[in-house]
Amino acid sequence: MTREFQVTFDAHDPRALSTFWREVLGYVHPGPPGVVLAEGEDPLEAWDRFLAGIGVPEEQRNSRSAIEDPAGVGPRVFFQQVPEDKVAKNRVHLDVRAAPGLQGDERMAALEAEADRLVALGATRLYREEPQPPLSAGHLTLADPEGNELCLD
Repeated sequence: MTREFQVTFDAHDPRALSTFWREVLGYVHPGPPGVVLAEGEDPLEAWDRFLAGIGVPEEQRNSRSAIEDPAGVGPRVFFQQVPEDKVAKNRVHLDVRAAPGLQGDERMAALEAEADRLVALGATRLYREEPQPPLSAGHLTLADPEGNELCLD
């Protein structure tokens, strides 16, 4: 039997980090429970109103955030506020499939283009692994705005 799961990130700024990952993955911020969002309505603004309406103090409203696959296929990604800094390499990281089906120079060019997009969103480029057939097609390693490693694969 398979199980559903979500991926959870510890974060200093859950809203900002969830917004970064929303853009990386093509996910969306869900609206608050029981709230139907109007066409084009910003779900984060809806969350602000919802949390204020149920009495959550303003200083606690950025304690968590989440993003979801709009197609309902991929796992939910949850961001929870923690006080401590990230101090070592991740033991688990996300491999983002940014060049499916591509090989060689074409693949690496697609990965470089995606890395440029993510750097513009706040990522940091860490290193590039060149293709080494047949075991490796090559990849790029970046860090998100809070230092969590990810690979463009």
